[in-house]
Amino acid sequence: MQGFPERGGPGPGPGPNDLAHLQATMHAIELACASIQMHINPAAAEATILSLCQSPQPYKACQFILENSQVPDARFQAAAAIRDAAIREWGFLTADDRRSLLSFCLSFVMQHASSKEGFVLAKVSSVAAQLMKRGWLDTTAVEKEAFFNQVNQAVLGIHGLDVQFTGVNFLESLVSEFSPSTSSAMGLPREFHEQCRRSLEIDYLKMFYCWARDAALSVTNRIVESKSEVPEVKVCNAALRLMLQILNWDFHLNNNSTKTSINVFSAGARLDIDSSKRSECTLVQPGPAWRDVLISSGHIAWLVNLYAALRQKFSREGYWLDCPIAVSARKLIVQFCSLTGTIFLSDNGQMHEHHLLQLLSGIIEWIDPPEAVAKAIGCGKSESEMLDGCRALLSIANVTTPFVFDQLLMSIRPFGTLTLLSTLMCEVVKVLMSTYPEEETWSWEARDILLDTWTALLVPLDSTGGNAMLPPEGINAAGNLFALIVESELKAASSALTDDVDGDYLQSSISAMDERLSSYALIARAAIHVAIPLLTRLFSERFARLNQVPYAIQTYFTDNMGADEHPVIVLSRQSLDPKMRASVFSPRLLEAVIWFFARWSRTYLMNPEEVRETHSQDHQLQSQQLRKGLHSFFREHNQGKLVLDIIVRVSITTLLSYPGEKDLQALTCYQLLHALVREKHICVHLVSLDSWHNLANAFANEKSLFLLDLAHQRSLAQTLVHSASGLINSEASNQYVRDLMGHMATYLGELSSKNDLKSVAQQPDIILLVSCVLERLRGVASASEPRTQKAIYELGFSVMNPILVLLEVYKHEISVSLSSSLLSEAKTEKYKDLRALLQLLSSLCSKDMVDFSSDSIETQGTNISQVVYFGLHIVTPLISLDLLKYPKLCHDYFALVSHLLEVYPETVAQLNSEAFAHVLGTLDFGLHHQDAEIIDMCLRSLKALASYHYKETASGKTGLGLHAAGHKDSGGNLQEGILSRFLRSLLQLLLFEDYSPDLVGSAADALLPLILCEQGLYQRLGNELIERQANPTLRSRLVNALQSLISANQLSSTLDRINYQRFRKNLNNFLVEVRGFLRTM
Repeated sequence: MQGFPERGGPGPGPGPNDLAHLQATMHAIELACASIQMHINPAAAEATILSLCQSPQPYKACQFILENSQVPDARFQAAAAIRDAAIREWGFLTADDRRSLLSFCLSFVMQHASSKEGFVLAKVSSVAAQLMKRGWLDTTAVEKEAFFNQVNQAVLGIHGLDVQFTGVNFLESLVSEFSPSTSSAMGLPREFHEQCRRSLEIDYLKMFYCWARDAALSVTNRIVESKSEVPEVKVCNAALRLMLQILNWDFHLNNNSTKTSINVFSAGARLDIDSSKRSECTLVQPGPAWRDVLISSGHIAWLVNLYAALRQKFSREGYWLDCPIAVSARKLIVQFCSLTGTIFLSDNGQMHEHHLLQLLSGIIEWIDPPEAVAKAIGCGKSESEMLDGCRALLSIANVTTPFVFDQLLMSIRPFGTLTLLSTLMCEVVKVLMSTYPEEETWSWEARDILLDTWTALLVPLDSTGGNAMLPPEGINAAGNLFALIVESELKAASSALTDDVDGDYLQSSISAMDERLSSYALIARAAIHVAIPLLTRLFSERFARLNQVPYAIQTYFTDNMGADEHPVIVLSRQSLDPKMRASVFSPRLLEAVIWFFARWSRTYLMNPEEVRETHSQDHQLQSQQLRKGLHSFFREHNQGKLVLDIIVRVSITTLLSYPGEKDLQALTCYQLLHALVREKHICVHLVSLDSWHNLANAFANEKSLFLLDLAHQRSLAQTLVHSASGLINSEASNQYVRDLMGHMATYLGELSSKNDLKSVAQQPDIILLVSCVLERLRGVASASEPRTQKAIYELGFSVMNPILVLLEVYKHEISVSLSSSLLSEAKTEKYKDLRALLQLLSSLCSKDMVDFSSDSIETQGTNISQVVYFGLHIVTPLISLDLLKYPKLCHDYFALVSHLLEVYPETVAQLNSEAFAHVLGTLDFGLHHQDAEIIDMCLRSLKALASYHYKETASGKTGLGLHAAGHKDSGGNLQEGILSRFLRSLLQLLLFEDYSPDLVGSAADALLPLILCEQGLYQRLGNELIERQANPTLRSRLVNALQSLISANQLSSTLDRINYQRFRKNLNNFLVEVRGFLRTM
């Protein structure tokens, strides 16, 4: 091919004597790959492949395999061997050898660009990128220029669309390799990777972006003008992906080689960019060197117009919104909304505002009018465009002030952006209100994104704690939204009391809503003139139902209010009244009260800080005066001590009068009581209260408190010891600790000295008591501070020998298990270790772990899929069906399996036959579990497994390979493949067994890809059912129902969202039609 050199490697080409050896090597690798797929002596096969990777200078053999083998897996392994050997031997290779290897890889992918074996090309392209990076610092600028000239010719489309697509993909691999977060391990220090990153960012990254932009420009006219799908689409999509990847780069340097920073003149840029609420939004700050490419060139207008044109063209095709090119274009537009910093001129934000307005002009069509958008989604339209519109608003909110944010839309609409934001979220809330308490829908995600947008706009910008200023129209919009939010949450709370539903939204503990309520509070404070009267009225109505309406709730707060009239006092006293508590205060309601007391106490109770006054609008000044009055009223020398005493009494009530209510007691121990001992000046008053002494006495002597959860007892002990900081001196504090824990230490000593200790120690009440005392000792130790160290040390010294005696007694006898029964110590430890390993793997594959270490890039660059693959081989042999009978372990295991199959199906497919069969055996167990959540996770696993195989095989790949194929066992009997087995099992479950109706949707999602994978078996199973039906009428119904299941509602053979929805409807109709009479056969 013109423009690319002939492929070659280090050393001369193979002579006649070498050819036989090369062919033998190729044959051995092909045989090894086939053996692994067929699970015939996999250990020997893996050793053969490993020997190729580890052999010295295997380049000729690898190149021969790549050029001549007809087995894709063998070519894949040959490419991997080139990479491993070259990185290992880099220091021994000559400059010509290095260039030859790189040239070979690049030429191979270009000359095989039309190949359908995409995974082989992707591997070779990745190897080329890694080789390029490995020699980056040793390669001259002239050599780099020559190399990239070849790549540029490909990206420009000179050699055709396939080569153009491959060239763009190579650049994507290269950028990924140079990015620290996605680079491969090379056994080199961090400095090497940093120098490569810096060099690429300064000299080439902008150039790559321009190439990608030009590649997209070269094909867009053809895409827009064509009346059907054209091959140019894949080039455009790849180019858009590359542009997005480059904009996601962590820019460190601008053209002056200095650290980038936000331009404070840019569209009223916000300075609080590190707020935790901004986790979904990455700011893009490439610096002024990028201004000509991204801002001044008309690039934004082209992108927005391209998406609008395609959107208009395919407006009747609902599926198009989820097509790769549509998704990539929207992601790029959303990312441009996060552009900020010195790339914009210091012109009081005019350039930045114009940039955002261009974007918003296109994005507005995705989300406005909100009512019509929500209605269309309800009728089956994809929600992806609407959610991307919400993400765009979040991105804009993170780079502007509320005033600028609101003004953006006013030049093209009769209302501001804040009004649109409010209207949009109101519509989302209405959808939520109409779907409670169904499974999570798009409206849940939209609500969270829009709440983050409000938070981004309203988080405090100064140290006064005041809210960000909103324009009048924005205040009204916030007020309307808050009113609807309150209505929706009250409806949800009402449903929680009347409906027998335990969904995620209707949490049993009010503390789970804390983060969302904090965002609601920001919106309420922004519209304080609406929020205060509204909450006043609602509180009044609900207190009226409790037969008392305190004056404090009917009017605005005044600082001369009597203590008895304050709502905190009223709530507390009502909850302390046994009759009122029995008739009104359910555990759930008391959870809300305790949660409220905890938050209120942290803010207002005996707060020593003065409220700062700021110059602001009238309603904000009123808010400052209100807060000042509250702080003054509840100071320690006013009514604070009275309220403190009542709150402690309420805490004692929740701990003693509500046995078994773990959530309520957890809120009391972790939230409320912890809040009371945070400040020393409050502890001074605590330890002087009779109620606190009563709590300490109950802790030491009340048997009912020994029935608390062990973790709660540890927390309570910690809190009580912390309160000792309020005593007058160190001696008093130490004596307090001795009085609190002394008799417990005495009890352990007496117990350990009993002659019949071994028999006594096995009694359940003794086991419980010992466990409680040990947990309390842990809590005391964790609360150690200088003034109580002496007493805690004495306590530890006194219980050391008794604990050692008890440890020896319990070592071989019995251990208290986390499960519902007593297990042997070995099984308990295995159970704990397995749960820990499962949770670790889950955290890894869901990318929930954040590494703040300074280790080398190799440590951080570990391939997660490889870790998961290794972890699965450890876990699967240890998981037995007996262990899966323990609920927590069972839940963690199936949560991991379902997540792995959804995210890393190719990794699971690579498991050896024994491990794979074990995982599938546990899925079969889980399908017949009593817990609906376990069954749902298994159904999700089957959906992921079958859809992966179907999509892979549809694209000419092996998918699950022999795992999905039938085989003969050692007795010569034919065994079904796993997909056939699960298709049969799932149909058996749906037609003949008992299950929750809530599982039908998940079952449909799993059944559709299974049918598509095993259409022949589905027909045979259907014929069997038909033949067994003797009644002609029922037989005819069954025939029609089986046919409608796979054809009604315009069902197709694709696995997209619309098709899944259609099949869900089909399956529901099918089961309604035939399940009744089939179960009577």
